[in-house]
Amino acid sequence: VQLQACGGGLVQAGGSLRLFCAASGRTLSRYTVGWFRQAPGKEREFVAAIKGNGGTTYYADSVKGRFTIARDNAKNTVYLQMNSLKPEDTAVYYCGADRFLITSSIRNQYAYDYWGQGTLVTVSS
Repeated sequence: VQLQACGGGLVQAGGSLRLFCAASGRTLSRYTVGWFRQAPGKEREFVAAIKGNGGTTYYADSVKGRFTIARDNAKNTVYLQMNSLKPEDTAVYYCGADRFLITSSIRNQYAYDYWGQGTLVTVSS
């Protein structure tokens, strides 16, 4: 499956953005899709994920209540709605996908086989 992440941009603190992870080549609803982010000088960290064939969602504590991950199966896309953005949310956001990911590996970037190219989110204070 080929993934393309988009939707990043510059936004003021408190604002909102919606990121998109669009897939081609496979039906994305069958895949677990995760969003990860990497800020300058930091490790890539888990943000949110949605299980394939069921839709259970998972969130990092730092974004719970502010971010929502969901599918648009008609568009073969997973989106990440980000509200109440903070300067510390500034990072390059990546989407990953895997067909057979087990729940215990949801937050592990190395468990995902397919990745999009990343999209930059900048939150100004």
